[in-house]
Amino acid sequence: MIWIIGGTSEAVEFVKRIKNKRKYVITAATISEREFLEDENLIIGRMDEADMEMFIKKYSVDTVLDMSHPYAVEVTQNAKEASKNCGIKYKRYERPKAKYSYKNCIYLTSLEACKNYLSDLKEISGSVFFTTGSKNIKDFETVRGSNRFVYRVLPAARSIKICNENKVKMKDIVAALGPFSEEINIALFKEYAAEIVVMKDSGKTGGTLEKIEACKKLGITAIVIGR
Repeated sequence: MIWIIGGTSEAVEFVKRIKNKRKYVITAATISEREFLEDENLIIGRMDEADMEMFIKKYSVDTVLDMSHPYAVEVTQNAKEASKNCGIKYKRYERPKAKYSYKNCIYLTSLEACKNYLSDLKEISGSVFFTTGSKNIKDFETVRGSNRFVYRVLPAARSIKICNENKVKMKDIVAALGPFSEEINIALFKEYAAEIVVMKDSGKTGGTLEKIEACKKLGITAIVIGR
């Protein structure tokens, strides 16, 4: 039995390729995955390392194929450890990094480095537009100061809850499902008067190039949080 750790478009594509050819089970953290993959073998739920070990035993898994998001570091670490403890094979698919060239692009090696950069940021007239989802809103809000931070998040109850918990104003929430075209990025960055756009290197599949091209067309700064 192959256990596919999903949550990415690549995992959905892989399931379509092996359906009716191999025995598999696929997991994802949130119910929104069912919008992309209607599959009887899809199981929704978050797991820690102990839960993963029980899951491996319950489904007689012999191979773990980790196709989670490239920034899902904790999931990957737990899956590696659970596979090792259960004595089964672990394989990681990670989408390639985006290749781009833009003089106003700042590449930072970690979330902490990005927080440090933003904490030193002087007051700007526009906004800092985050395309990094809801997971790190709490981290960014601690360094917001007097600047306007706008967050683009998934249109899911959990995302809005995180925004509310961190007292993000409704006018600073863009709830929409990506990836987005260059044209939509341009329209949103202009609408929210973005001077800086913060993103992760989610690769070509995750829309990184479209964000950077939009920044380039508008002449605004792009901050990429590296892997």
